[in-house]
Amino acid sequence: MSSLFDYMTENEIIQECLKNKASAQEKLYALYSRRMMAICLRYTRSRFEAEDIFHEAFVKVFKSIHTWKGGSFEGWMRRIFVNTAINHFHQNRKYFDHVDSSYAEVKLSSSDNVISDMSNQELLDTINRLPEGYKMIFNLHVVEGYNHNEIAEMLNIAEGSSKSQLSKAKTYLKKLIEDRLISAA
Repeated sequence: MSSLFDYMTENEIIQECLKNKASAQEKLYALYSRRMMAICLRYTRSRFEAEDIFHEAFVKVFKSIHTWKGGSFEGWMRRIFVNTAINHFHQNRKYFDHVDSSYAEVKLSSSDNVISDMSNQELLDTINRLPEGYKMIFNLHVVEGYNHNEIAEMLNIAEGSSKSQLSKAKTYLKKLIEDRLISAA
């Protein structure tokens, strides 16, 4: 048997969430859970860590839904999820891997066309192998579309550090892809 919430628009569901209706919150969760979990997975090393961020971010969405001012609701939610991942990064920074920068400085001669031969999952898996700091900057800039000034503000770093980390992330990523190709040959 279907419920009234199965036939509601996103805006109607949001209005019911504003009234703290659990059934509307479940519908909103079901509507966005896969896309928001994908964001969490991009910023973490493990599914367990991503699930922590995911649940924390959804709680924030429901607690602050009254602050949404219109526009893209998904974009508003995305920002909450990304900011929750960034906060998690700041809180756990001391536990993240430290990078041997000499590894990232290796100059590669391989063609960028190898990426087009990779499946989406292989590419995501390779990006997930980046050290945490590199991965954070890479995701914020390349995937989410933030500029270096915005990233610098979010992470409390210099804009030049964001640019440098992105450059190193790209070099490191190329090295990982090259290593993958060598091991596959």
